[in-house]
Amino acid sequence: MASGSSSPNAPRMAKKVVFSPLERNGLASLDQKLAMAKRCSHEGVVAGAKAAVLATIATAIPTLASVRMLPWARTNLNHAAQALIISSAAGAAYFIVADKTVLASARKNSFEQARLSNIES
Repeated sequence: MASGSSSPNAPRMAKKVVFSPLERNGLASLDQKLAMAKRCSHEGVVAGAKAAVLATIATAIPTLASVRMLPWARTNLNHAAQALIISSAAGAAYFIVADKTVLASARKNSFEQARLSNIES
């Protein structure tokens, strides 16, 4: 047979599997991981909602003021355009802040878990 064929009697190469310290020591159960993920995502949702409210206020005031004061904005920005400007800023702020918060929380938790696993080793 050719050297590249996969016969049942051919020797198999051992796979190198690298486990994280938590999986290797068995410190974190599936329930703990799910609770941590839920908490991280909840923190992201709360932070994103706060950012969206602030972005809505920060965008609505100049948008509505410009429609009242500037002739160009009065003629070219109807209600739908104003709503689109305000809501797109709020949506962008929500997703950016929520994503950054979840990643920061996950990073913090991974460093904390690595520190704990080094202490117990």
